[in-house]
Amino acid sequence: MPPRKGRVKKEGPESGEDSDEYRKKRDRNNLAVKRSRVKSKQKTQETLNRVTMLRNENTVLEEKVKTLTKELGFLKELFIAHAANNVDSSKFEGVDLQRLLEEDTSAETSGDNK
Repeated sequence: MPPRKGRVKKEGPESGEDSDEYRKKRDRNNLAVKRSRVKSKQKTQETLNRVTMLRNENTVLEEKVKTLTKELGFLKELFIAHAANNVDSSKFEGVDLQRLLEEDTSAETSGDNK
């Protein structure tokens, strides 16, 4: 392997790896590397914890959406049954029951494709 450019090796009694200056630099560097690795591991762990938390929250929210979708369908069916059985249809003037049924079907279909 060719020697590195830009580094000039000193000659003399202070040039060895046992010099105090070299040892201090190495010790400082070793501490810096340890701190960096600890910080990196901590950040990775925090990210994993956040991913886990968000996945759990997402699962809860998906269940809530399913429950509310079922409840909406039930309430629409109840409303339509009540409207069909009601003798006084004047209360439901302007309400398009067919459109309500179509909205219910299209909402259920688009919700299943996610």
